[in-house]
Amino acid sequence: MDIHTLRRYIAARDAISILETIDVATGVRSVLREFDYVIEAPNWTCDGRFLVYNSGGRLYTYELATGAVTQVDTGFAIDCNNDHVLSPDNTRIAISHFTYEDALSRIYIVPFHGGEPVLVTANGPSYLHGWSPDGGTLAYCAERNGDYDIYTISVDGGPETQLTNSPGLDDGPEYSPDGRYIWFNSVRSGLMQIWRMDADGANPVHMFQEEANCWFPHVSPDGKWVVYLAYDKDEVAPGDHPANKHVELRLAPAAGGASRTIAKLFGGQGTINVNSWAPDSRTLAFVSYRLKA
Repeated sequence: MDIHTLRRYIAARDAISILETIDVATGVRSVLREFDYVIEAPNWTCDGRFLVYNSGGRLYTYELATGAVTQVDTGFAIDCNNDHVLSPDNTRIAISHFTYEDALSRIYIVPFHGGEPVLVTANGPSYLHGWSPDGGTLAYCAERNGDYDIYTISVDGGPETQLTNSPGLDDGPEYSPDGRYIWFNSVRSGLMQIWRMDADGANPVHMFQEEANCWFPHVSPDGKWVVYLAYDKDEVAPGDHPANKHVELRLAPAAGGASRTIAKLFGGQGTINVNSWAPDSRTLAFVSYRLKA
């Protein structure tokens, strides 16, 4: 999605955004705040104090104790999309920003408390999803030579490493908390499904057999659970994750096994694009939507 398409897309989404949390053990949902415009993709800081989300190309923090919203200073990067991730020590944020020279998404790193972005990926489009637990590597989805695959790169930039090469879309790469694995979603089996591979790209495993199109696996901080977004397979194409659809949040053991639905909502794109587990590994943040009358 280029910057011009992004702006049209945001303008067309005339929706109320509902920032929520859910207790994954009980299914109890709590509304934190409603916004009269589109917000997307909350990250939870590791101290439990803030959520970080994007809206209108910029990033914001939401303080859970007070409800205060503060814009993050991202310098010239004012066309950020919903692929942003906090560093393991929460001192920095890696962002995906549509650059001006060619309107392609590239990955930058900025200080958590604000500052000028530093370019990481020279090539675009690149969409960030994961930061390794040791702080040294980013994992992302990128289109190269007409196909979208999963790549990694040093946080200092340099050459990128291609981890997947199956035909069709591979997306949403995220490290397990111990750094051994990268979780991702792929259409390689037909429907969009949840997969896991070694951190170097070896030994891909189809983790959950679902009769749905499943996106964005997020591993809990304790490494025990995976939550992901599920679309009805008859409503969307496997390689698409649109907004304004009836979707489910599903929870499954990270070791493998049956999933269960923990929430049904109106959402999709923007609901849970990035990891939003709380430090307690029990609470999850997400965004649902309601169309304006």
